[in-house]
Formats: sequence, C-alpha cells, structure tokens
Amino acid sequence: MMRLAGSMLLALACLLSGAAHAAAPAPHTAPLTIGEARTLVYADGDSREINVYLPDGYRTGTERYPVLYVIDGGLQQDFLHVAGTSALNAVWGRSLPVIVVGVETKDRRAELIGSQGTAEQHKQYPTAGQSARFRAFLRDKVKPLVEANYRANGQDGVLGESLAGLFIVETWLREPALFDRYAAIDASLWWDGQALSKAAAGLLAAKQPRGALFLTYSNEGPETSDAADRVAAVAGPLVCLAPRTDLTHATAYHTLSPQALQFLFPTDNKHDPEWGFEVPCSKRS
Repeated sequence: MMRLAGSMLLALACLLSGAAHAAAPAPHTAPLTIGEARTLVYADGDSREINVYLPDGYRTGTERYPVLYVIDGGLQQDFLHVAGTSALNAVWGRSLPVIVVGVETKDRRAELIGSQGTAEQHKQYPTAGQSARFRAFLRDKVKPLVEANYRANGQDGVLGESLAGLFIVETWLREPALFDRYAAIDASLWWDGQALSKAAAGLLAAKQPRGALFLTYSNEGPETSDAADRVAAVAGPLVCLAPRTDLTHATAYHTLSPQALQFLFPTDNKHDPEWGFEVPCSKRS
C-alpha cells in the first residue's frame, strides 16, 4: 500500500508540474530590426533588392551619417557581413558609424564587367560587358533613393570584392565623381588580359577629380597582382595598395573589410598598436 501511495503521489506531482508549465505565459517575442529592405526596377521585369542597415542611434536621433554602398549587397550576398563589420568597427571607434546600402546583383558578369573580354572569355560569358548600365542604375536610381529617404551627410564610399572590386576600380577610373571614396578587395583585374589596368594611365591623364582608392590582392597569382601594381604605380598617392598574399580569394573579404572601412571612414581615435587597427593609409588627409 505504501509503495502504491508513493507512486500515486509521484504521478500527481508530475501532473501538477505539467499543468504549471502549460499555464506559464509564452515568452515575449519581437522582430529583430536592423534596417529596411526596398526594391527598385533595374529593367523591365527585373527588380533589385536594396538593403539598408541603419547604425545604432539612427532611429532615436537626428544625426546625419556617411553612406557605404556595397556592391553584391543582396541578403544572400555580402550585405549582412559588411553591415556587421561596420557595426563592430563603430563600437571600437575604428571607423565612423555609417548607413550601409546593399545593392543586389544578379548577372554579375554582365553588370560588373566593362568589356566583353578575350575571345575565349566572351564565348564562355556572352553577357559580359554591361557595367555602364549598372553604373547608371546606381547613379540615377539607387543614390537618389537613399539621399531622399535617409539622413545622409553628403559623404559616401563604395566597397566590393572580386568582380565587384573590378567594377569599383573601373568606376573610379571612368566616373570618379560617382562616389567620394573607393575600396576594392581582391579586384578581378586579370579580366580581359588585364585590359583595365593597362588603360589606367590614359584614363587618369584626364585629371578628373577623384577620391582615394583602397586596393588589395591576395595569392591569386601574377595576373591579378601585376594588374593591381600597375594601377597603383600610375595613380601614385591616390591608391592605397595593400597586398595580402598570405590570404586567399576565399578569406580576403572577411579579413580585409574592417581595414577597408577604416580607410573609407577613418576616425581621429588613437588606438593601441596591439589592437592591430592601423593599416596602410588609414589616416588620410
């Protein structure tokens, strides 16, 4: 009887415990909001994702901020990791807090490359060579949208890697007034037999006003490094060249984006050298 009574008491306790758990209110949930998403028409039947990260304090204040445009900035591309890097940099005072605008690409070879390439490249990638159209999209639709709807302070920069880096170098050479500051990580300057780098001297000879360019390359070999070295050599102090041959194409962007942001939007903070925040040309005049 005692053993049966003990079993009944245990069963009753389990029931009461389950009832208590069932009666407990559900935990409060709320959306995690870091910014906004918009769409813009790129062409008939083709809309593009424009993702906007708003820095800490934006929603509660009136301050205006610089704008960082990220090429390949879709949610499935580089927007989230660059927005996170910008937030962490701002916490450390490594670079200024910025509005991050991610611009989605789709056919990257069409949108980010300015020439059709060699005969072999054109055969393999027949849509390549339409970067002027994507640049017009940035100039005529994306930037006006941002400037009309967000508290931008009139200063901006652009960041991208690989083919987006190639597009950024081309824009810096051909339409330098589009952005104030430029950063191209592991730019694919090998395209078309390094044609863009070979045209750089002639394009720079026009003496158009342009901001500085942060340019890096990893261990991709001489086709990339020689082209980047050529651009830096003809541009002189306008280019901050930061070779990192210890990195690969797969590791360069995540490693170097904090440095790129420090170059694009530097602060006046003095950092302990042990923090490793100093990069070539990070304190620009």
